[in-house]
Amino acid sequence: MIEGSAPAGPVPDDEPVSVLFTWRVVPGREADFERWLEEINQVSSRFPGHQGVTWLRPPAGTPEDQRRYHCVLRFDNGRHLSRWLTSPEREVTVRHLAGIAEEAEQRETTTGMETWFSLPGRPVLPPARWKMALVSFLGVYPLILIFNLLGAEHLAELPLPYLLRAAIIPLLLSILLTYLVMPFLSRLLRRYLY
Repeated sequence: MIEGSAPAGPVPDDEPVSVLFTWRVVPGREADFERWLEEINQVSSRFPGHQGVTWLRPPAGTPEDQRRYHCVLRFDNGRHLSRWLTSPEREVTVRHLAGIAEEAEQRETTTGMETWFSLPGRPVLPPARWKMALVSFLGVYPLILIFNLLGAEHLAELPLPYLLRAAIIPLLLSILLTYLVMPFLSRLLRRYLY
């Protein structure tokens, strides 16, 4: 969300994107930084495509020289993110940080699927997209086969509108992929992916 010209790495124009910012706050200026958080959140939320921001504060007892604030900013696509990052409104709001905080490290940008392919406790670059696509196929294909064998004909019999019936399989697939299948496959295929 903040200083510098753009997120690290290429940002696609047509898919959701998240950016991680890390901030080093001058000791004793935490209250000022917290007020600035409210200001920047209000300004960014008015931009098209803004999907929210999550702030992670340093745990209590963290030594002052290691205190970092982390921000995960989400936009519906890279075009809208770039519009925010290069906006005059952002530039003005960032100027209010002078003497309070500075961006500490390289920004990390993800476009969605990378979160299925993360290693717990270790910051790593996401795997190549073709590898993510292949592993995703390995996760989706068996689930589609199972749904077709066990449930497709029963779905057609449900007394629901077509659009609601059509939403059942993607809903179930999304939940199973996110919480069970992809975490399992990313652990199983870790050496291949990384």
